Amino acid sequence: MPEYPETILEFRDWFADEDGCRGYLARLRWPDGFVCPRCQGREYWNMKRGLYWCRGCDYQTSVTAGTLFADSHKPLRLWFEAMWYVTNQKYGVSALGLMRVLGLGSYDTAWTWLHKLRRAMVRPGRDRLQGEIEVDEAFVGGVRPGKRGRGAEGKTLVFIADKGVNP
Repeated sequence: MPEYPETILEFRDWFADEDGCRGYLARLRWPDGFVCPRCQGREYWNMKRGLYWCRGCDYQTSVTAGTLFADSHKPLRLWFEAMWYVTNQKYGVSALGLMRVLGLGSYDTAWTWLHKLRRAMVRPGRDRLQGEIEVDEAFVGGVRPGKRGRGAEGKTLVFIADKGVNP
C-alpha cells in the first residue's frame, strides 16, 4: 500500500471524513500503536473528539497535539486538501488562490496556513548541494521598455541552484 494517495480520486477515498484523516495521522505518528508522550505507556482509552487518554498516567493527548494542526478550528479534511493543493501545483500557490480553492472566508487564514505548510516542508538540517549542480538565472520584474537582460532597469536577478537528477 502506498504511503500517500497518488490521484485526487484516491485522496477523496482515503480522506473522505475526519476519521480517515485522524487515522492517517495516527499511523504516521505512532506506526507501532499509540505511545503516551509523557510516560511512554501503550494502554489507552479512545475519548470523544479524537483524544487518547493514557491508562498509565491519565495524560490526555490527541493525534494533532504538537503539530501544525493543533488548536485549529477548521476540519482536518480541509487541512489535508490544502496540503494536496499546495504540493500538487507546478508553479506554486498564492494565499489568495488557496483561499478561493478551499472556500476560506479569510485571506489571513489562507496566508497563515500557506506559511505554516511552507515551514513544515523545509527539512531541518538539510544537506548542502553537492556533486553536479544545475544553475540558472532569471530576471523578475515584468516587461518594460529599454534594455533587456543584464542591466535592465527595475528588474531583480534571481539565481536558482538545484542538485541535478541523475538519469
